[in-house]
Amino acid sequence: MLPPRKRLFRCPQGCPSSRDVSDPLLLSPVPLVTRKYDAIIVGGGHNGLICAAYLARAGRSVLVLERRHLVGGAAVTEEVYPGFKFSVCSYVVSLLRPEIISDLDLPKFGLELLPLNGTLTPMAEGDYLMRWHDAAETHRELHRHSPLDADAYGEFGRTLYHMAKAVRPMMSTIPPDATSASPLNLARHARVGRSFMREGAGQLNELAKLMTMSSADYVDRWFETEALKGTLASSGIIGTFLGPRSPGSAYVMLHHYMGELDGQFRAWGLPRGGMGSVSEAIASSARGFGAEIRTEVSVDRVLVRSGRAVGVVLENGDELQAGCVVSSLDPRRTFGSLVGPDHLDEDFLEQVARYKIRGSSAKVNLALDGLPEFTCLERLRGPGHIPRLEYLRGAISVSPSVDYLERAYDDAKYGRYSRRPYMDVVIPTLADPSMAPPGKHVMSCFVQYAPYDLREGHWDDCRDGLGDAVLDTLAELAPNIRELVLHRQVVTPLDLERTFGLTEGNIFHGELTLEQLFFLRPLAGWADYRTPVAGLYMCGSGTHPGGGVMGAPGKLAAEVVLGDVS
Repeated sequence: MLPPRKRLFRCPQGCPSSRDVSDPLLLSPVPLVTRKYDAIIVGGGHNGLICAAYLARAGRSVLVLERRHLVGGAAVTEEVYPGFKFSVCSYVVSLLRPEIISDLDLPKFGLELLPLNGTLTPMAEGDYLMRWHDAAETHRELHRHSPLDADAYGEFGRTLYHMAKAVRPMMSTIPPDATSASPLNLARHARVGRSFMREGAGQLNELAKLMTMSSADYVDRWFETEALKGTLASSGIIGTFLGPRSPGSAYVMLHHYMGELDGQFRAWGLPRGGMGSVSEAIASSARGFGAEIRTEVSVDRVLVRSGRAVGVVLENGDELQAGCVVSSLDPRRTFGSLVGPDHLDEDFLEQVARYKIRGSSAKVNLALDGLPEFTCLERLRGPGHIPRLEYLRGAISVSPSVDYLERAYDDAKYGRYSRRPYMDVVIPTLADPSMAPPGKHVMSCFVQYAPYDLREGHWDDCRDGLGDAVLDTLAELAPNIRELVLHRQVVTPLDLERTFGLTEGNIFHGELTLEQLFFLRPLAGWADYRTPVAGLYMCGSGTHPGGGVMGAPGKLAAEVVLGDVS
C-alpha cells in the first residue's frame, strides 16, 4: 500500500484528524487549481461522500465537487417555506448499511434515526389495515380481517428474512465477472454461493421464483386480504417503471425488505433533522478523515490524457489534477456528459444508450396547519383502543388493492401521470417537531406514477395537475386536508433531473430489473466500478447493488480504488 499522504489543508470547523497538521506551512490551503489530489469525486450525493470518506480514511487526499449549494444529492433537507423543512426527495432510512454507520461513526456526527411505528393502509370501504412493528399487535389487527392472513404473515416474514439473508452478502460484495476464471473472481463467486447455500435448498428455490415473479403474484400466494396484498406489492413498484403485475417487481419488493434499523429487520426510520442530516453526518465524517468538500462547483468533463483520467475540467475552465476520478453520477451522465464519445468505443456507447433509466416517481411535500383527520380512523373510540395519533406516526400507504396499483400504472403506460396515484406518506413532524413551527406539520408524499415522458403536455405545465391529483386522492381519505394546506411543493421527474441530476428523474440511477442487477449493473463486464477509461471509476446508485440511501456502492467503489493503487 502507498503510505498515507499528509493533509495539505486545515479541516473545516476544526474537525479532528489523526494525521499530522503541526507544520504551520501545511495550514494554508494550496490553491484549488494547482494542487494534485489522489482522487476527485464528482458529485456530493451520499454515495460520493461515502466513497470519499473511505478513501480519506485510508490516508488518500480527496476532493469532492458538488454542483449545488449543499451536499447530499437527493438526500437533502431544505427550508422551502419559512419554518418548514422538507426532506425534498428521499425521506426515510432503512437500507443504509450498518457497517457504514459504524465505520464512519455517523452517530458521532449527528446521525439519529427515529423509528416509524408501522404502516397504515386506508381501505376503500372506510376501514383500515394496520401493521405495527409489534408482531402480536399486527397479528391481532390482521386477524380482524382474515385469520388465515394473520397466521400466514409470520411465515411470510420469515421467508423474506431468509431470502434477504441469502442476498444480503451480495450487497457488500464487488460483483464478479461472469466470464473470468481468475482466483479473485472465483473467490467472489464462492462467497456469493456460500451465502445462498447456508439458507438451504428450499429458500434458494423460493428466491429463484421471486427473482422472476411479479410482486402481485408473489403476495397472492400468501394472502387473501386485498389491502394487505396491495400494500405488500407496492414495495415492488417503488422507483420503477413496473406495475405490480410486471415480472421482476417481486425482486424490487425484496430489495426494499433488506433494510434494518438497530438490528431490526425491515425497520424504517426518520432521521432527526430530515434526510439532509444523513448526508451532513457522512460529510462531517469524511472531513474528519481529511477529505475536502466544495459546493457550487460544476464539473464540465473528465480530463483524459493518453486514455487515462487525470483530473477534471470545471465549467469555468479550471483544470484540477488527480490520480483518479470517481463519478457518483448515473451511467448516462458519466459517459455521455463527463467523458463523451471521443474516449469510448461505439459498442460501449450503444450499451449505455440501452441502459434503462426511465423515471416514474414524483414527490409532493405539504406544509400543514394541523393534522389530517383520516375517516378510516373515526371508529377508534373508547377505552382499549390505541390512540388515533399513533396510527399516523408510521407510514401511510395509499394502496388499497393490487387493482388500484395496476390502474395507476395504466395511466403511466400511456404517458399520463396517475390520476389516483399510489402514495407512501409520512408526517415526520410527529417524530421530529423541529421540522415545522409549533403546532404545524409537514407531510411527505412519495408518488407513483409520474412518467418522465408525458404524452399529454409538458411537466412545467402539468405540475399543478399532479399536485391536485395527490390532494384529491388524499381528500378522499382525510376530507380536511385541503383546508390545512399552507404551502405545496410538487417535485416532478423533470425537477429531479434539473435540480438533482437524476437522469429522467430515476431515483435509482437506473431500473432494478433482472438484466441490470449484480454483475450486469450497469453493464456486463463493467460491474466492478471500473470503466473503459483507466483511472475513472463509478460509485453511484447505477452501480451494484443499486438505489436507495444504502451507501454500498460508495463503499465498494472505494475498495476497488484502494486495491488498484496499492
